Amino acid sequence: MREATPCARTAQNNLVRFVRAVVTHAPVRLEPGAAADTLVLHGKGPQPGKPPRPVAGSTVRQALSLGLLRLDGSVIRPTAQALPFLRRALVGAPDAYQEQHRDIETATADVEGVRQAVRVNHLESPLGAAARLKEKSGQPFLPEEAIAAGERLHADFTRAHLQPRLTMSYEPRLSTKTKGGAGGAGDISDSAMSARFRVGKAMEAIGPELCGVALDVCCFQKGLEIVERERQWPARSAKLMLRTALMALARHYAPPPAAPRRNHAWGAEGYRPDAGDW
Repeated sequence: MREATPCARTAQNNLVRFVRAVVTHAPVRLEPGAAADTLVLHGKGPQPGKPPRPVAGSTVRQALSLGLLRLDGSVIRPTAQALPFLRRALVGAPDAYQEQHRDIETATADVEGVRQAVRVNHLESPLGAAARLKEKSGQPFLPEEAIAAGERLHADFTRAHLQPRLTMSYEPRLSTKTKGGAGGAGDISDSAMSARFRVGKAMEAIGPELCGVALDVCCFQKGLEIVERERQWPARSAKLMLRTALMALARHYAPPPAAPRRNHAWGAEGYRPDAGDW
């Protein structure tokens, strides 16, 4: 790919700075500047000691033509494409289009028995996105044990080979089902069968009313909005159902300790008859 010229890089940098300023201070007002083909950018609210920012008219026209901004009279506002554009521009090629859909955080994890730094994408799955939800108090909407239970269910579901196949298989059939057989169950490995058993027990623990939303979000990777639309649920109700399901699943994986058993003696002292009285 041919390298961009210095003039093109300067124009791109000016565009990024302009879009970033509009996104940060939106809505902003544009007025004609003193120089030819120059506009002046006025941010919202008073900014003592900070003069208005001049911007070239070509930069404004480029942002409007790309659909990054929209102009209403003299007020300019960002569109839905502005934030993805800034993410791509700040990250840079070749992973720009991938990084705009990621929420990366550096963490530590055990990799083959060794603690190593790893990059965690919180938006990799709908469960990861749900884990970022907050209560009004600022506390996480889903407790840690609920997230861990959902991840464990997803791991068992994947290990059990229960994901539907989306493409045709051209591999030769190495075995066929026999009449009266178990429906091909003999071809499944022991680990997959154990995982299927664990998934089944987990669904029983959650219950028939809530196991569907746990499967949709944790296993089939459906977003909460999609679950609500498919099940015709009210808006923002799927997250409540998901939390209830995952909390029941967490109790299934880690049952609370049983209460100590007490021995009650209801009789008073000397209530037992003496054998010598008979």
